[in-house]
Order: sequence, then structure tokens, then C-alpha cells
Amino acid sequence: MNQTVLQTKAQPIDQTLNEKFIEQVKWTDDGLVAAIAQDHKSGRILMMAWMNRESLQLTVAEDRAVYFSRSRGKLWRKGESSGHVQKLHEIRLDCDADVLVLQVEQIGGMACHTGRESCFYRVLKDGEWQTVDKVIKDPSEIY
Repeated sequence: MNQTVLQTKAQPIDQTLNEKFIEQVKWTDDGLVAAIAQDHKSGRILMMAWMNRESLQLTVAEDRAVYFSRSRGKLWRKGESSGHVQKLHEIRLDCDADVLVLQVEQIGGMACHTGRESCFYRVLKDGEWQTVDKVIKDPSEIY
């Protein structure tokens, strides 16, 4: 599988670079692309969110994950209310150019609004979803 790697620290961001890498992404009809956040050390998938052109540009410029909230219809800087920022290490684009993987350092150790490390805390066992990850911090203490 071919992957395009964008290393944010290796090159200064200028308008020409922004236009080139942004245009290589296959955006949905809504102008979005799926973005998977992965822990840069462990490889664990932390969460999935959506990005639009502006959020991808800001993610690269700020070296932190910025997503587009479909429910709120606006940009969302991960950790803006919880403090659980995702510091960017690398962005990868899949072979079809329609999914991004953000390799991040998860500040505070939790990415999920439920107070868990990962949003993927349920496993299908015997035809039922079973919770397998513990809550690190009560969400009412976070938000």
C-alpha cells in the first residue's frame, strides 16, 4: 500500500505547499476527509474525526490536531475544553488519498470524551459489545 507522508517539522509551511498537499486529498462531497488519530509511540488508534481543508491546514501550521465538528458545524481544536491536546508528530495519507492518519502524542493520556484513553474501548465478543477499557477520569471532571 502506497502512503504519502507529510512531516510537519521538516519543511516550513508556505502558501504554495498548502495548496499542493491540500489538493492531493480526495475530499467528500461535503468537503471532508476522515482523520484517524493514532498514538505515535504505541500505535493504538485513539479516535476518528473529520477534517476540512482549513482544519488540515491549521493542524499542519499549529502542530496539533484541529478537526471539523459536523454536529457543531465549526472547527474544533482537540483539547480546547478538556486540555487533552493532540500534539502532531506526522500525517499520513492512504493510497486512495481519502483517509488521513495523524500520529500524535495524546496530552493527558485520554482522547475519548468518556474519560478513556481511546474512543475504541468496546470489543465484539459473543455477539455483544463489551467494554474492555477503564475510565481514567470521570468525564464530569473534564468538561
